[in-house]
Amino acid sequence: MKQAPEHLVNLIEPIVEGLGYECVGIDYNPHPKHGLLRIYIDSENGILVEDCTKVSHQISGVLDVEDPIQGFYQLEVSSPGADRPFFKVSQFEQFIGSTVMVHLFKAIHGRRKMTGLIEKVEDDIITLSEAGQFFDVPFNAMSKARLVPEYFIEKGGRNGK
Repeated sequence: MKQAPEHLVNLIEPIVEGLGYECVGIDYNPHPKHGLLRIYIDSENGILVEDCTKVSHQISGVLDVEDPIQGFYQLEVSSPGADRPFFKVSQFEQFIGSTVMVHLFKAIHGRRKMTGLIEKVEDDIITLSEAGQFFDVPFNAMSKARLVPEYFIEKGGRNGK
């Protein structure tokens, strides 16, 4: 699963958690002129703009002092939203019975993208069911995974094909 380099995760996660939030994940897309560091936060009470501002202020101060990123980048702090991204195996465990859309680094059963129900998680293997078929997908084979919101499924969206 694509996540920020370990040194950034190790720097940022404790700060977010120290402020009382869950660090859902960290995206880092380096670019010489338009780099982006996006931090997804959550809490039991949901996330408001004020929460994002609070975390952004703290992270920004630490990044200025530690200077772990070379070049220009934009810092963005966000709630994960209804179509929350997954960064860890534990997030799949947390959402067993929910539908996810998964993108793969290379094809499994001729598919690089699938949408399915999370049936079970054993070690690093996520079992998805789609149209009566079961797929055992290794976590490290996934390039990206997102929750598919219930309201989207009810309207017939994203069939994963």
